[in-house]
Amino acid sequence: MHPRSSANDEQALRDVVATWHRATAAGDVDAVLALMTDDAVFLGAGRPPMVGREAFGAALRALLATQRIASTGDVREAVVDGDLGYCWTHLTVETSQADGGGRSVRSGHTLSVFRRGADGRWRLARDANLLTPKS
Repeated sequence: MHPRSSANDEQALRDVVATWHRATAAGDVDAVLALMTDDAVFLGAGRPPMVGREAFGAALRALLATQRIASTGDVREAVVDGDLGYCWTHLTVETSQADGGGRSVRSGHTLSVFRRGADGRWRLARDANLLTPKS
């Protein structure tokens, strides 16, 4: 077991979040998928849970076929205890049509749970997303 918490581990969680934003904006689905566990679960209001890396990858690929995504996140809290950690983040996601058409902006809070793998890397395991349309 690793120490309960360290500034390095908390920074590592923040780095995963930042890498996620960059990879998504670049349309690099494989890089995004490498940041999550095989059994990742994504919870969002008004929709059933999305379970597994494969399901997330398929949904992201379908979305990126017609849309571009730009996101920013302000990590308000990052905590690590052993091989589990979490981040509370205020997130803003802008999607726009790849052909230059309309755009939408959603923002709100997320709670993300991370697990440290046997290789020492932190990966997203659970995510609860409370984004709503921004007016």
